[in-house]
Amino acid sequence: MSRKFLVLSALALGLIVPASAKVYTRDEAVKTAMENSADIKTAQESVTKAASQVEGGYGRAYPSIDLNASITRNFGKDDITKSTPVSDAAADSTLGASLFDKLVLAPAADQILSGVSAMQGYRWQSNATLSITQVLYAQGAIGTGVEIAKAYKTGEEVKLEQAKDTVRYSVDNAFDELIVLDSSIAIFEESIELTKAHYEMAKQSFESGMGKELDVIRAELALDQLNSEYEQQKKKRVLARNKLLNTMGLEWESDVQFTGELRNPESNNPFPDTAMANVLKRRKELALLKINEEMASKNIELEEADYKPLITLIGKLGYNNSQNEITEWDAPKWSKLNKSITLNLSMNLFKGFQTREKVVQAKSSLRTLQITKENAERGFRLQIEACVNSLEDAQTQLDLQKRQIELSQKNYDLTEAAYKIGRETQVNLLDANVKLRESKIKYMQAVLSWNKAYNALLQATGEY
Repeated sequence: MSRKFLVLSALALGLIVPASAKVYTRDEAVKTAMENSADIKTAQESVTKAASQVEGGYGRAYPSIDLNASITRNFGKDDITKSTPVSDAAADSTLGASLFDKLVLAPAADQILSGVSAMQGYRWQSNATLSITQVLYAQGAIGTGVEIAKAYKTGEEVKLEQAKDTVRYSVDNAFDELIVLDSSIAIFEESIELTKAHYEMAKQSFESGMGKELDVIRAELALDQLNSEYEQQKKKRVLARNKLLNTMGLEWESDVQFTGELRNPESNNPFPDTAMANVLKRRKELALLKINEEMASKNIELEEADYKPLITLIGKLGYNNSQNEITEWDAPKWSKLNKSITLNLSMNLFKGFQTREKVVQAKSSLRTLQITKENAERGFRLQIEACVNSLEDAQTQLDLQKRQIELSQKNYDLTEAAYKIGRETQVNLLDANVKLRESKIKYMQAVLSWNKAYNALLQATGEY
């Protein structure tokens, strides 16, 4: 392999950037993208929400404590006072009331009269009730609900890792494309310098009478064409850089640069593990399907809970106060508080076959997920086979392009040497330069294709 090709490899695998520019390595670009990715932030919030649902599920097992209080103002009511008209009358000696009448019958009659008077209601009535409800048996729904919430949380965590993998994959591919474009620009710059040298050589030959003006025109046309293609490559690089910055969640800054290396196909890279037993353990899509299958299975139990009773224990403590004025309050006494304990059992006996049909639907959903999982496993095998073929094809093209660049370099060196001694035409020299440039660019594209195929296989095997 020629010395120039070795220099090209160095340019392709490492970028040279201005010292004043903001420079990102590949790892820094991935880290920045993960920090700014909206998909990752959304997935993180979903994990937080799922964790809260687990805690909320446990909360259903704790007692519920409620306080209800109210104050009512009744209008059109007279003051209710405690009077003793019967006792006062019995005390009158002229009536001849007996001692029994004075001490027993008269007070009893006064109490009855006061009660009848109170039946019209006080102007101000207030009450407060403290109730405690403890679920003793919730049809098995609490434990099942917590298990579903835990499975859901695990699924959201897997989705978060998926989002991170997707961002990493996108940044790596965009980074590789940018490196190749930088290398292509370097190739164009090298070719332009060679063409400039040919132009100066043809110009000097023409001015000295040794050459033809047609050679000068050809060299000038070739140089103009190169400069035009060179500007196109620079525009493509700007777009590729902005695409990478967009993936990283950054503004488009003209002075931002990137430095890094392409994965070298000749570095004995380990071949990804394509054993299906291991692939099925690593693929996050399959892990999600298994989690959804578990949740669907638990959902059947949740729907069947309607066949079971709900048992609750309810305790209540109440205080009532009725007065003519809002400022008048009776001190609460334990003996006068309303106290009760209730054991409640409720069970649906017939619901129009709704419970039965919900169970049927839940079982059907479970079977659908199982079919999807089985189909996904077969799909993984096909995907891996396709990726392996793509990697093999990329390697074949890489070997071919490597051979092409060696031949193009040799052809250019021989043509240049023959041209200098007048045994070769300038047309052939310019053509050799074009073929050398094209072979170098095609080689870099082959390296990029190989890297994409390798990354795709890593992703298919779940190792990315």
